[in-house]
Amino acid sequence: MGRLTETPAWQALARHASNIAPRHLRELFADNPQRFEQLTLQHGRLLLDFSKQRVDATTLQLLRELAATADWQGWIARMRDGEAINHTERRAVGHCRLRAGNDAPDEVRAVLQRMEDFCDRVHGGQWRGFSGERITDVVNLGIGGSDLGPRMAAQALAAYRQPDLRVHFVANLDSADLASELVRLNPRTTLFIVASKTFTTLETLTNARTARDWLLHAAIDESAVARHFVAASTNLEATAAFGIAPENVFPFADWVGGRFSLWSSIGLPVALAVGFRNFAQLLAGAHDLDEHFFSAPAERNLPLTLALLGLWNSNFLDAHSQGIFPYSHSLRLLPTHLQQLEMESNGKRVDRDGQFVDYSTNPVLWGEPGTNGQHSFFQLLHQGSELVACDFIALGRSDFPLPGHHSNLLANCLAQSSALAFGQTAEEARAAGIDEALVPYRTFPGNQPSTTIVLPELSPFTLGQLIALYEHKVFCLGVLWNLNSFDQWGVELGKQLASRLAPTLRGERQDEELDASTRGLIAHLRQFRN
Repeated sequence: MGRLTETPAWQALARHASNIAPRHLRELFADNPQRFEQLTLQHGRLLLDFSKQRVDATTLQLLRELAATADWQGWIARMRDGEAINHTERRAVGHCRLRAGNDAPDEVRAVLQRMEDFCDRVHGGQWRGFSGERITDVVNLGIGGSDLGPRMAAQALAAYRQPDLRVHFVANLDSADLASELVRLNPRTTLFIVASKTFTTLETLTNARTARDWLLHAAIDESAVARHFVAASTNLEATAAFGIAPENVFPFADWVGGRFSLWSSIGLPVALAVGFRNFAQLLAGAHDLDEHFFSAPAERNLPLTLALLGLWNSNFLDAHSQGIFPYSHSLRLLPTHLQQLEMESNGKRVDRDGQFVDYSTNPVLWGEPGTNGQHSFFQLLHQGSELVACDFIALGRSDFPLPGHHSNLLANCLAQSSALAFGQTAEEARAAGIDEALVPYRTFPGNQPSTTIVLPELSPFTLGQLIALYEHKVFCLGVLWNLNSFDQWGVELGKQLASRLAPTLRGERQDEELDASTRGLIAHLRQFRN
């Protein structure tokens, strides 16, 4: 295809942006008393309010025309038909099949059944460690998609945790991450999950080998490894060499991308943490949102709408930063998960046709849970010089109810989105009795765009809906920007360089081809190794 920015749909949006960009949200609300009703979408009990976005009916119409030009529905069909839409790796993109219930492929349902049986054995006490004691702690060893999604989901569903099993997550290659966990654990009652598709990931395998040594220091007999290690992997030869029995390896297909792998056997720590029935509900919630995304027309499609708003803010309002603010302590890891999901997927500058793009792609994603963020960086949102698009996420009911807490939490969420949208004028500051010398400091420009997502409660089902909502937003943005959202060659480059530098740091080889800065840093760091 030709340049995206030269298409009639893009050009129409650019002309429209020059007219609507100067308008304030105060004006847009004053002009349309029905704005909330008209700019709100609902699927089941999931609500999407984008009335505080700097758009009007014409904006939305033009954005949907752009989506039609990009053939968003055709791309959905290609994904569902199993086409290799990840064209640089020649792979299909099939994470939706993992949560398709009875319509899932036979191999997916077989692995889920094995996961359920395994969880039942651990929870029921049939699976025991080398000393015959019950398993009390599970440690997931993974990184990237093998850590972020499961860690986030297990934390988000803390209210559903199994009472007699603690699940931990270790990802960092820094030994402080693993060591700080091991010092609190008992090798006789600890089970490790090694989550690595290839079973070659440097960080994960380094941690796994150290954990294996820790276990064998207590168990002595290497047969104990089979009682304390299982894997989510496809490399049966490597897992067997490690000491993991073949029946304790839970595979997943190559059409499951890392950042979309929560729904596969990579979700095993979540199933152990909250019980397999609740994990099944997580899958069901995602499948429910899948069906909505596949069938809803553009004007009622929640993921497409989120994507179109993201494109509008990035490409036509020049918002190069996206804040994610869940007003839920349990969802505090959601921004971290979404950082990988969005920035690894669409943080690219070459399109599907191999051309360098001439437009901004994915914004920088960041965030913290409310109300914590209000006491750190919200000052920048209210009075800084940058436009920052925001997503607020609120729960109708608390997952850990205590008198007086949740209503105050929700009040803060609504207050922040309102203040960011409407601000405070100098006249309003004076009317409130602010000293004239302080009026410039007490004036807030507002007009910061935001979307508010409301879940009725935080349950496995609604969490599945929420994650799938963002996954499909990422898919749509990739289609709109003409990107391959499913490879990550930038990540691979860093891995290659690290494997090259490690032996040089250990003094095992010299590498004269390194740049002067890296050579100098290696020389400086090697003095500390002894």
